Amino acid sequence: MTVPTFTERLTARTLALNTRLCLGLDPRQDAYGSHTELRTHTLEVLHRCAELVACVKPQLAFYEALGLQGMELLEEVCAAARALGLPVILDAKRGDIGSTAAAYAQAWLAGRHAGSALTVNPFLGFETLQPFVDVAHENGGALFVLVKTSNPGQADLQGGGVSERVADELTRLGREEGKGLSSVGAVVGATHPQELADWRRRMPHAPLLLPGLGAQGARPDDLAGAFLPDGTGAVVSASRGIQYADGLDLSAAVQAAQGFRDGLNAALERARVE
Repeated sequence: MTVPTFTERLTARTLALNTRLCLGLDPRQDAYGSHTELRTHTLEVLHRCAELVACVKPQLAFYEALGLQGMELLEEVCAAARALGLPVILDAKRGDIGSTAAAYAQAWLAGRHAGSALTVNPFLGFETLQPFVDVAHENGGALFVLVKTSNPGQADLQGGGVSERVADELTRLGREEGKGLSSVGAVVGATHPQELADWRRRMPHAPLLLPGLGAQGARPDDLAGAFLPDGTGAVVSASRGIQYADGLDLSAAVQAAQGFRDGLNAALERARVE
C-alpha cells in the first residue's frame, strides 16, 4: 500500500474538514508557572483545536529553549498530532551546506523528533536545498522554503528580486515532480496580502505556508489570493492568537481557532462569488 505524502494528507484534511488553518504551538516559558503547566496546556490546545485545523506547526526555538524537557515535549506533540491525523510542519528554518544540511534534513525529516515537513532557509544558495529535497522525497515529506517572510525587516534582504529568484527555483523543483502539489513549498507572509495572488501564479505547484495571522496583524479577509480554485494549496498559521488567545484559557483558544477557520472560509466563499 502506498503511503500518502504530506501534501496529499494536507489536501485531504483541508477538504474533509473544510479548514485552511495551521495551528502554531509555541510554548513560551514565561507564560507558565511550571514546566508541568506548560506541557499540559500545550498538549490540551493541540487536542481541543485538532478538528479545526489542517495541520500543526511547532516553532522549534521554543522547544530548544526548554532543553531536554523541550525535546521530550516536542516528541509528545508530534506523536499526539500523528495520532490525531494532523500533518506536522516543524518551523526550524534550517539551512546549511553539504553534510551539515544533510544532517539537519535527517534530524528533522527522518529522526526521532521529525515532522512531516520542515521550514528551510535558502539563503546559502540553491544547492543547499537538495539534501532537504532528497530526504523529504524519501520520507513522503515536504519543505516550506522561505520566500517572502512576514516580518517588517524582510525587505532588507528579500527585496530587489531575491524573493522572485527563490520562487522561480521552487517552481523549477516542483515542475520536476510532475502534476499536483509539489513537496517543495514556500513560506509567504500573510502580512503581504496584496502580493499573494502574484506569488500563487508564480509558484503554481507549491503549497504555501502563510504565517502572520492574528498577532502579526494579518486578516483572514485578505488572503483568498493564496489559494487554488478548489480552496486548497495553502495554509495560514496562527500561533499566539490561538494558544494565548486569553491568557491560558482553553475555551478562548478554541474560539479563536474557530474564528480564524470561519474567517478564512468566508473569504474564500466571497472570492468565488466575485
